[in-house]
Amino acid sequence: MVLVLGGARSGKSAFAQQLALKLGDRVCFIATASACDEEMEKRIGIHRESRPGGWETVELEAGSGVPVLPQEVGVALLDCFTVHLYGMMASRGLDWKAEDEDLMAEDEVLERCGKVEAEAMRTIEALRESVPVLVVVSNEVGMGLVPPFRLGRIFRDIAGRLNQRLAAEADEVFMVIAGLPVRLKPWRVGE
Repeated sequence: MVLVLGGARSGKSAFAQQLALKLGDRVCFIATASACDEEMEKRIGIHRESRPGGWETVELEAGSGVPVLPQEVGVALLDCFTVHLYGMMASRGLDWKAEDEDLMAEDEVLERCGKVEAEAMRTIEALRESVPVLVVVSNEVGMGLVPPFRLGRIFRDIAGRLNQRLAAEADEVFMVIAGLPVRLKPWRVGE
């Protein structure tokens, strides 16, 4: 597994696509975003156009579990883990308006967070077992300002914890900054 981290518009997706091309012949792109408005439709369209022609695409519905991949895939590219994570949170009741942020008790929030984290890692583990190489793109959300709303802080915390777990389990980890990949954890063949 290769983890590619980066901030918004850092170039992480473009780097991950280049990496996937180098790592295997049959690439399956696992898309996690859904078009909820016109702006998102345009973003998804641009993303689709940037992918090489022979790639198969599987769309991972918001909050769903493990996608069924085509047979004989050499590399699966999941883009983006944090988008999928937010969909999982929303489908499990961790999504509310700012004015309702104090309605859910902290114990309930922690319980739901634990379930989301466990399910997210089960999805990654199942994908790893189903393909020779898995490339995961994820947003690094902990380097900016502290979110002003509770839900934003909950999302940041879950994403940060899961990025740590992904990095610990990954064979190789990159951080993309201003389009430049920095290798954080090298792949040591045979380990």
